[in-house]
Amino acid sequence: MGHPLIDRLSDDLGWPLLGTENDVLAWINRPGTHVLFMPGDWRRNLETADVAVILPELQVAFQGRFDCAVVADSMQADVKEISGVFKTPSLIFYRDGACLGGIPKVRDWDDYLARIARFLDMPLAVA
Repeated sequence: MGHPLIDRLSDDLGWPLLGTENDVLAWINRPGTHVLFMPGDWRRNLETADVAVILPELQVAFQGRFDCAVVADSMQADVKEISGVFKTPSLIFYRDGACLGGIPKVRDWDDYLARIARFLDMPLAVA
C-alpha cells in the first residue's frame, strides 16, 4: 500500500491484503463477521492513517468479535460497487457473505462503538 501505518496491518498484525476479486469474495463469504478496511488514497486523505491506527484498537475493544483485512488499491473500485460504500477511508462490515454496512471517514470513539455494536447485533435477513 505504501503508507507505513497501512502496511503495518498486514506486515505486523498479519491481516490479509486482498488484491483480487477471489480474495475479497473468499474473505467476506467465510463464516463470521469480517471488516474490510478500504484505505482510499492515503496521499490525498489524511484520515486514512488515523483509521489504520483506530481499527486495531476497535478490534481489541470488541474482544476479537470480528476479523480484519485490507483492500488493496487494485480492488477498491470493485469493493465500492459490491458494498455500496463509496467514501474512503471506510470500514465495511460483512457477516457470512452479507454486507451489514460501512463506517466512512474518521469518527468519534463512541460513534464507532455504537455503530459497530449495531452491526454485530444485526440479524441477517432470512431468504
